[in-house]
Amino acid sequence: MSLSTRLTSAIIGVAAVSLALTACASTSDDSEAAPEEDLGTLVVGATAVPAGEILAFVQDNLAEEAGLDLEITEFSDYNTPNPALAQGATDANLFQHAPFLDLFVTDSGDDLVSVGEVYLPPLALYSETVDSIDDLPDGAEIALPNDASNESRALLLLADAGLVETTEAPTTVADITANPRGFEFTEIDAASLPTALQQQDAAIVNFSFAAAAGLSGDLQILTESTDSPYFNILATRGELIDDPRIVTLYELLTSTETQEWIIENYNGLVIPAE
Repeated sequence: MSLSTRLTSAIIGVAAVSLALTACASTSDDSEAAPEEDLGTLVVGATAVPAGEILAFVQDNLAEEAGLDLEITEFSDYNTPNPALAQGATDANLFQHAPFLDLFVTDSGDDLVSVGEVYLPPLALYSETVDSIDDLPDGAEIALPNDASNESRALLLLADAGLVETTEAPTTVADITANPRGFEFTEIDAASLPTALQQQDAAIVNFSFAAAAGLSGDLQILTESTDSPYFNILATRGELIDDPRIVTLYELLTSTETQEWIIENYNGLVIPAE
């Protein structure tokens, strides 16, 4: 073989090795940048605070790497997210606790299920006129949420504090069996409770609406303990319970990164599920 032929063969060999190494490097870089699997789009309904904010954190920081295209649909009340989920307008929702979902399923017959607990927004009694429950005057006017699940929860909060006595499983103010201080209760829509503070001595408000209205922890004169059955859940239709998108979203919502973000951003007013 001539010298020129040997040189040509060597050059071709080096070029081939170079191309192979470049291809391997490119493949490696692509595999690191791209998610392991493209799971597709998942539409999740949520109230703005804190559910919408928590989902936005997942959307901005965790979803893409997990291969999930997360779309958030915001709702301003508790009455429309579950029908939207049942009718297929969303694939999941995050705004409610399990007792609320159970009541909806019982009343509607829709096949909605809990995926698991995500966070607890403790229910609290707020007041702009007094600094403690001991300062509430006899006959004070207190506003309560008017949906059965959260009204029952509100009455249990008052009963646990010794302000009233109720039946074992209260649902409405009609289940109050003793009211020694003569409080007057007004049942109104949960979204209107923050504004009710302008007319009432106190109001029991869910964190979602309290935060959206700018109510601070300084106005809380009574709050639920962390040992509560009212952790908010990720819910979906029964047919989607094992869907990889749902499974992945729940993993992201309960990840260490999300738990730490919740603790840092809500200063203990929202408690992540363990």
